[in-house]
Order: sequence, then C-alpha cells, then structure tokens
Amino acid sequence: MTILIADAFSELGLQDLRDAGHVIVYEPALKGAELTNALAEHSPAVLVVRSTKVTAEDLDASSDLELIVRAGAGYDTIDVEGASRRGIFVANCPGKNAAAVAELAFGLILALDRRIPDNVAEARAGRWNKQGFSSAPGLKGRRLGLIGLGNIGQEMAVRARAFGMGVVAWSRSLTDERAAELGVFRVETPKDVAEIADVVSVHVASTPETEHLIDAEFIAAMKPGAFLINTARASVMDEEAVAKAMDEKDLRVATDVPRGEPQAKAGEWSHAFADHPNLYITHHIGASTDQATEAIGDEAVRVVLTYAETGRVPNCVNLADKTPATHLLTVRHHDKVGVLAGVLDAVREAGWNVQEMENLIFAGAEAACARIRFDGRPDAETLGRIREQPEVLNATVIAL
Repeated sequence: MTILIADAFSELGLQDLRDAGHVIVYEPALKGAELTNALAEHSPAVLVVRSTKVTAEDLDASSDLELIVRAGAGYDTIDVEGASRRGIFVANCPGKNAAAVAELAFGLILALDRRIPDNVAEARAGRWNKQGFSSAPGLKGRRLGLIGLGNIGQEMAVRARAFGMGVVAWSRSLTDERAAELGVFRVETPKDVAEIADVVSVHVASTPETEHLIDAEFIAAMKPGAFLINTARASVMDEEAVAKAMDEKDLRVATDVPRGEPQAKAGEWSHAFADHPNLYITHHIGASTDQATEAIGDEAVRVVLTYAETGRVPNCVNLADKTPATHLLTVRHHDKVGVLAGVLDAVREAGWNVQEMENLIFAGAEAACARIRFDGRPDAETLGRIREQPEVLNATVIAL
C-alpha cells in the first residue's frame, strides 16, 4: 500500500510503516497545489496530514485514495463532507496531544498573570522595570472555567487543582456524576462559566455549533480583568468582541489559534490586534512537543496498520451514526463459495439497498452467519428464494 505523508512525522512511525511492507512517500512540506500534484503522481491509498489542508481538488486527484489520517485531534482542515461523498474514510488521533495542549494553555495563563512575555521583552530591550511588573493577581484560590471537558479539558482540571484553583465546567455531555468524578463544578450554560470564572479556557472542537461560541454576550458576562485562553480553534471566538472587551473591561487574552493563521510554517504575517498589550499570540504550537509528536505518530501508525490488516478504521469520524436501513436480513449458511453471491442477487432483484453487511464464521469454518441491513420493503417471495438456495440453512427478516 502506498502512503503519502504530507507533514512532519515521527521517524519511528515512518520505520514502522516501512517494516510492515508499505511504500512510504514522505514529503512533509506539501501544501496547496503541491499536495494535489503529489496525490496525482503517487496515487496513494492513504494520506497522512497534520496541519495541511485537504481540499476537494486533493480528493479528486487520486482515485486510489481510501483513507485520510489527521495526525492530531481536530479535523476541520479536511473536507470531511467531500471525503464522505467519495467513499474515503477520515480518521483522527484524539487525546494523544491533550497533555501538550493543556501544558501550553497553563503556560499562557501564567504568562497573562505574571506578564512574562512583557517582562522578558523589557529586559532584552535593556529596561529594568521591577516596579511595573511587581503586581499580579496570582492563581491560588481563583476559579478556572472550562468550556469543553474532553481529553484536554480534563488535563486542564488536573493541573488547575495542582495550582490550588477551583474548576467550573460546561460541556454538552457533562453529567453531575461525571463532574463529581473529575472534581469539577458543572454548570448549565457557557454563560454560567463566564459569570463565575476568573480564568476561562476554551477546549471545544470547531463545528458549526461552536462557531463564535465565545461571542459578545459571553464576553459581556465575564468579570472585568478576567483571563480568556483559546487553544481550540479561531472560529470558536469572536475576535472583534474580544478586542472591544480588552479595551473596555481590561480583558486579558491569549490565543494559540489566531484568525488568519497562515498555512506555511514560516513567513510574513499580520494580525489586527497583535500589538494590543492585553493580547498574547503564540504560533499554533499547542500539540508541538516531542512527547505529543511521538504519541500521535504511534496512533496514526496504529490506524493505518489496522486498516491495512483488517479493513477497519479506528477513530473514523465520517461513518454514519445511523444508516437509512429499515430491516435486518440474517442468513445462516454453509461457508462455501458463491453462497453470499446468490443471496445478494436476490436482494438486488428485490430492490433492497444494502446499507451494512457482515459475515461471521463459526468455529470449524463449516457454517457462517451473514447479517445484512437494508433499506427496502421485505416480501415473502424474496425471502423464500433466499431460503431455497442449497447452502442456506435459514433466513429471517426483522424490522429495525
């Protein structure tokens, strides 16, 4: 199997894939038209990316493409809908960079509290200003508010307790029982977090539902002088509303995911609020630790090898939660050549649209059980045709 890896990747991971007998095309600087051309040239079955965008043009460039692996958690840089229409699996590597992102988020909290970047900049410029930097709120006893309590949010909660902070959290899936297990106080809405917390840290995926989740109303509910940390995605935060609050209520903000982030790893860049004294911007480096890179590489390799060996895709993000199947056809049969072909011929002639199918082999490999979920109207004539086939032991249909 040919695997195109279009971003920086663990050397150990590359070797593991080669050792498994796969052809590796490693071109970590690919982006834009270069990626499209590489897909057309190499016709890989698998594409592995990290921050590189994957567009509809890329998906059309290789008819052999079967699987895209995002070597990270978020997958908003991939045209997932386009991949689904083309029958291409998309998988990610969730949770493997959670500690790294949480470490950066807490670093940004400390940086805002003690104004560390400004301290360093003044010292490098040859100015001593102990008087100007001697006052800070401190973290002990303050409340950290978490928007989202997935893998990264949970890592944040652990670190908050180590700093003596209380934790208040909102997540769509968070229950009182789970909140008690994690040692956090659950609230009903994001606005509740904004009202209670001294520091808000955002850890939700980029989806249509989370776009501008941190909006003017949310920010208006935050305390004057509060901290806001975004290591999620630019789309979840309304930057204009944030900028206004930095002026009007001394909101202090740090983001690792600024709007307009370039795809290139280095080059010229500008941001409307980059010079604001209340804003710290880092270069989307949340997952960029050696530990996270190795963990993500290991998981990406696991996804690829599992697919190559079994056809299953761990962490697949674009399979239907529920298919349009209306009925389940169960066929117990002898494990012989052509049996399922005959069954499927009958299914096709009946106009039943197969949505899912599996064939389980019993010990000894003499008999098997096929389960076929389909969308259609079952009829006694078709079921009878299936039962009459010589190697079929029995067949039943039930409504789902």
